[in-house]
Amino acid sequence: MKCAVIGGTGLIGSQVVKNLNAAGHQAVPHSQSTGVDVISGQGLDEAVAGVDVVVNLTNSPTFDDASLAFFQASMDNLLAAAQRGGVGHFVILSIVGADQVPELDYYRAKVLQEDILAAGPIPYSIVRATQFMEFVDAVLAWTADGDTVRLPATPIQPIAAQDVASAVAEVAAGAPLGGIRNVAGPEVFSLDELGRITLSRKGDDRTVVTDRTAGMFAVVKGDVLTDQHAHLAPTRYADWLS
Repeated sequence: MKCAVIGGTGLIGSQVVKNLNAAGHQAVPHSQSTGVDVISGQGLDEAVAGVDVVVNLTNSPTFDDASLAFFQASMDNLLAAAQRGGVGHFVILSIVGADQVPELDYYRAKVLQEDILAAGPIPYSIVRATQFMEFVDAVLAWTADGDTVRLPATPIQPIAAQDVASAVAEVAAGAPLGGIRNVAGPEVFSLDELGRITLSRKGDDRTVVTDRTAGMFAVVKGDVLTDQHAHLAPTRYADWLS
């Protein structure tokens, strides 16, 4: 199949392109660096013309309420171009539990993206993944203060980016789901515990203090960012760290 991977030069996109090509498909990465702009529409028609599958992995440059406008405009432009190009399958990557955390602007924006796709004219698939292992350092940095890192005890089920990419490529190569597939890492941690494990393995002597008000994940209620019934990826966090 011919696949256009929009956002195909990023962390997930570059690996999706590699996986699809290794499986015998023809996957081409597109991004602003290749002259494709999902907001202005520049290069979109050329990128998706005659392809079988569009995989949209573009991301908002901000995580505030401006992300809603980004996903509205980008999806409107991409779906219109894909329809003109005769695309038969449209895939996006979203977040497990996104619809359960309306307090976070970015999560509401991802749900908007899902809704636009589901209401659109093209058969679709949505892959929802849990939090990426690659983002744990950033989460620690948000609430670091001197020798202390403050984290809530929010349950997290981290997944390696390579496993996310494998799941997205597998879905892209198959028939449209017409719905959602959840993928997750094999283990659940509380976020404060995950912070302690991470610092310990890296020889970082900072202290993690459990603080239910700290950081963006403080607003998450219960275990909505985990899913024991998801398709479980193989990579364990300790193995990824090493």
